Amino acid sequence: MPDLKITYAETELKGRYRATLDGLDGAAELIIKKVSPTLVIADHTEVPDAMGGHGVARALVNRLIADARQKGQRIVPFCPYVRAFAKKHADDVADVFQW
Repeated sequence: MPDLKITYAETELKGRYRATLDGLDGAAELIIKKVSPTLVIADHTEVPDAMGGHGVARALVNRLIADARQKGQRIVPFCPYVRAFAKKHADDVADVFQW
């Protein structure tokens, strides 16, 4: 698998995780909205077709979860992909998701 790089940038109201794979054009992203210092909404995840099948969306969600744990945040899974991931792994991520 090509090397996956995930970066994070934020403004006062939003955050954006961006993933790239060496050798592939384009970038995947996961967008969050910041409701408060302790609550974020996972709003949208998008992975270009060329990056499909490499586990990029899963890696973005895992990074979101790790960051939320570190910052003491809860995540509201508005994005269908994030919601499905949270339901599938409910026992492992119950500490960070808010329904």
